[in-house]
Amino acid sequence: MLTNDFDYHLPEALIAQTPLIDRSASRLLILDRNSNSLVHETFNNITQYLREGDVMVFNQSKVIPARFYGVRDDTSGKVEILLLRKVRNTVWHALARPGRRLRQGTHISILDKEGRISGLQMEILASDEHGIKTIQLSTEDHIDELGHMPLPPYIQKTLQDPNRYQTVYAKETGSVAAPTAGLHFNNNILNDIENLGVIPAYVTLHVGLDTFRPVQEDNPMDHHIHTEYYEVDSSTVSILNDARKENRRIIAVGTTSVRVLEQLGDNMLRSGSKIIEPASGDANIFILPGHKFRCVDAMVTNFHLPKSTLLMLVCAFASYDSIKEVYNEAIKNEYRFYSFGDAMFIT
Repeated sequence: MLTNDFDYHLPEALIAQTPLIDRSASRLLILDRNSNSLVHETFNNITQYLREGDVMVFNQSKVIPARFYGVRDDTSGKVEILLLRKVRNTVWHALARPGRRLRQGTHISILDKEGRISGLQMEILASDEHGIKTIQLSTEDHIDELGHMPLPPYIQKTLQDPNRYQTVYAKETGSVAAPTAGLHFNNNILNDIENLGVIPAYVTLHVGLDTFRPVQEDNPMDHHIHTEYYEVDSSTVSILNDARKENRRIIAVGTTSVRVLEQLGDNMLRSGSKIIEPASGDANIFILPGHKFRCVDAMVTNFHLPKSTLLMLVCAFASYDSIKEVYNEAIKNEYRFYSFGDAMFIT
């Protein structure tokens, strides 16, 4: 297994630059793993493929406006900061550009959205071997008003409504990228799902660095995957344990939900327990082909970047050959890819 095995060519025109007006109007490509059959659908028909008693697991993390623009106090040079993860009060891990020039002790004045110097200051405290900066903020009071929504670099168009990069059920603040499979759900679909007898369950995983970085090592096993904070409470755990006991499907909405659920499965394996326990902390599981899934029976997911850990996870869940076929089919039929693109339902 090599990283290049997970590469593919995508015409640039298929990278979705804007969300659809109707969240649920996206296309949906359904893969049945048992028959290896493909069905072309629209997302608002997903309820036709759900069953009473299914549990649908949503990541309720909310994206913070984590991108900041500023100037160095010493040279007035332009700086871009992307907050990644809070370490403690006013101290964050971050990416910065131009990274190599921003050494320990550099002070930065953050600009407001009109390009004027604001009252927010940042100081570079440290930098690690992966280029991650540790940054001290003078205050966290003005993050929402000064920060910009951290859209991925492949989206070139301005997002007119920042809420379109949030799921309708986003609740727990902390992500620097949206759990994009959830962007297809609107309140009508959520109501239809519950009326069908599908049980919603909510987990939290704050999406971080690996959303932005492809695997660069030749062997993906050598890739250093960064941890992301997750939290699952007792009410969700009870829903999951009941479903497992009664052989009802657990459907993960998005790879972030998959990562949480399989982290719970890994915790269960390590402890020798036969039931899922409530948990919080750092999710450090790296899911590659060969992984034995313990807590996920089906998955809703978008189409992912070449050589990404997310594509590797999806290949682990279905199979490398099946996903290769699905992606070829999606490209041939001009599906929209990545964050604002179309979706898959793998059953």
